[in-house]
Amino acid sequence: MASMAGMDPEAYAMTDTTDLFEIIRTTRSMRRLKPDPVPPALLARVLEAGTCAASGGNQQNWRFLVIRDPAIKAAAGAYYTRGWHEGVGPRYRAGGSAPGTSPERFERMLAAAEHLADHIHEAPAWIVPCLSGPRGSGASIYPAVQNMLLAARALGLGATLTTLYLIHEKECEAAMGIPEGFHSYAILPIGFPRGKFGPVRRAPLAEVVYDDAWGRAWS
Repeated sequence: MASMAGMDPEAYAMTDTTDLFEIIRTTRSMRRLKPDPVPPALLARVLEAGTCAASGGNQQNWRFLVIRDPAIKAAAGAYYTRGWHEGVGPRYRAGGSAPGTSPERFERMLAAAEHLADHIHEAPAWIVPCLSGPRGSGASIYPAVQNMLLAARALGLGATLTTLYLIHEKECEAAMGIPEGFHSYAILPIGFPRGKFGPVRRAPLAEVVYDDAWGRAWS
């Protein structure tokens, strides 16, 4: 992938990574973001990738709310911060390390997650994917979310999928101005990353894939 050093962000939109499997292998959750604005041209490409995803019956009853207003992010972000410190953070810290990672790496991940909780309102842009109708499984919105995460990675943007704010769903959706008849399914804070992209760490296939019969390891 081309380096961003000295490159105009608008021009960078035309130098994205195109190796799909490399993008998949290196799409980490980037929770430490620079405050620099994300050019609309880049956001448009991320959003377009979302609308290319599968939708049940091709109904496309999704809506994507882009939030850049500092006051809105501050109001909604306060509930996110509260949800982390009052529940999610202590629960993670009371458990063991995630599969495929060491205690040290897990602690670094928790530190990054806490940083996001305290600074989510500083992310230059949020994308909030929504669906019309009663809250469901999200089968018609999460494919779009994954497309947007991969597109962001291809364009050199950091992003992560978080649903922590749903602990305070009604308050957060009211702060974001989401109308009756729609529900949000995630917040994707997006910006240029402070850290570097790198390979994700996951458990090997032999531990998570079964061959014809449950419990028979894939070989």
